[in-house]
Amino acid sequence: MTAFAGTGRLLRLALRRDRIRLAVWLAVMLIVWVAFVSELAVLADEGTLADRALILRSPAMIMMTGPGYGLDDYTLGVALVAETTLWVAAALAVLSILEVVRHTRAEEESGRAELLRAAPVGRHAPAAAALLLVVLVQAAIAAGSTAVIVGVGGVALPDTLALTGGLGLVGLVFAGVALAAAQLVEHARTATGLALAVFGAAFALRAIGDAQQSPATGSDETSWLSWLSPIAWVQQTRAFVDLRLWPLGLLVAAAAVALLAAFGLATRRDFGAGIVPSRPGHAHASILLASPLGLAWRAQRIGLMWTALGLGLVWLGSGTVMGSLGDLHDMLQRNPLYAAVLGSDLVNGFFALLVLLAALGATAWGIASIGRLRAEEASGRTEAVLATHVSRARWLGGQLALSAAGAAVLVMSAAALLWLGAEASGAEDLPGAGELLAFGAAFLPATAVALGLAAAAHAWLPRLAWLAWLPVLWGVVVGMFADLFDLPDAVRALSPFWWTPDPLTGTGAADDQVAAAPALWGLSAVAAALAALAFWGFRRRDVPA
Repeated sequence: MTAFAGTGRLLRLALRRDRIRLAVWLAVMLIVWVAFVSELAVLADEGTLADRALILRSPAMIMMTGPGYGLDDYTLGVALVAETTLWVAAALAVLSILEVVRHTRAEEESGRAELLRAAPVGRHAPAAAALLLVVLVQAAIAAGSTAVIVGVGGVALPDTLALTGGLGLVGLVFAGVALAAAQLVEHARTATGLALAVFGAAFALRAIGDAQQSPATGSDETSWLSWLSPIAWVQQTRAFVDLRLWPLGLLVAAAAVALLAAFGLATRRDFGAGIVPSRPGHAHASILLASPLGLAWRAQRIGLMWTALGLGLVWLGSGTVMGSLGDLHDMLQRNPLYAAVLGSDLVNGFFALLVLLAALGATAWGIASIGRLRAEEASGRTEAVLATHVSRARWLGGQLALSAAGAAVLVMSAAALLWLGAEASGAEDLPGAGELLAFGAAFLPATAVALGLAAAAHAWLPRLAWLAWLPVLWGVVVGMFADLFDLPDAVRALSPFWWTPDPLTGTGAADDQVAAAPALWGLSAVAAALAALAFWGFRRRDVPA
């Protein structure tokens, strides 16, 4: 039996297990491309596309978008590379990391891989199957993205292939990184965190290097720091400007090195263990572990910290863009798309949109946090805890309290960082810090409604827990496109975030202080009712062993 025996069967099993998950990823990526390319095509037809290049020359936007090749001749293809490369690369890297860890280290940790290894399955077959799965998914996304970009945007096919192929190769590089991390440590969460930390370091190197030296800053060259990051190599192909393919070779070489290192590490470790052994725990438990809330905090504090750090940098950088809005005022106002999204008051409309996005991001973290309850049940840990003196109400209440508190911290810190970034940009006529913090706090009842729905879904129908994501998705649609599509109020009211009063622009269901209090109290009442429903349902249903 070879080390790769059974790879094909494991690949078919992985495809069957993840068919819905991967189909959603593919659909979302294609929808994003269709929406963005369509928007850019409209702007190109109106002759206002080149105005967008002005904002990309600021240091903050260089760090968030890239070096800025072709900003002097800002065509649709150049805009695609400049404004989407980093964020699509991030999404594909996260997809690869999650899939590889899910089908390798997580399977060993759960004990399922040991059962498979008792059959005629080679040592490296699970890792090889996971990598082939990632290759197929990245190829499908690249092919679909190419068809959308060329079909909708009408841009050159060779440059499009360089862009989409390069993005897929970035995903393969971090698939190799994730596989190597899975050999180093014993736990799936640690492996995922380690791989994401490597991605964060690569993103930071590129951001710092581009901000120091890039075409958008007036330099003819790129900083050597940027060349240390595989994320930058896609942009170095200079698609739609001066196409060159040799940077893609660097991505292929990096992926090969990462994969060889991962398989080399796999041959040197015991099954179920990691190269780096787990350190022994403390002899005595911390006082925090004496309660369900403390246990939830201990389990999620690292994730909350990294989420707050990553999103905080995004909001701080977004705030610095306010210094460039004055130069874009005329362009934004004469563009019907931006006028519908931002309204007549450009500064306040931009702040209102960012605070809404911050609230939606915090809500997404809270829903994902509550989603961990199902994993705790599936692993058997919930049953072990409930076998002690801990009641079901305390167990669920601790997780809900942590999720709500973490979401509140993310929202309020986002409002504060947006104000700090705007102040640092030197912009004038800005909302005050207190006003932004109050606006952020006004979103907390809507966030609580979404979290209450997530808890109720987990308590009554865990398999339908995905329904909790609908308020977030619909909140994006209503918050950004309701005026553009002229949606009626009855449709907008399906989003709890629409009911939040907006003191910056005076829009929403409650556009004055008289109507603001009833709206917030109503949202709070709905959130409390959903939480009560969650506690009732969790007491009534069986908890699996």
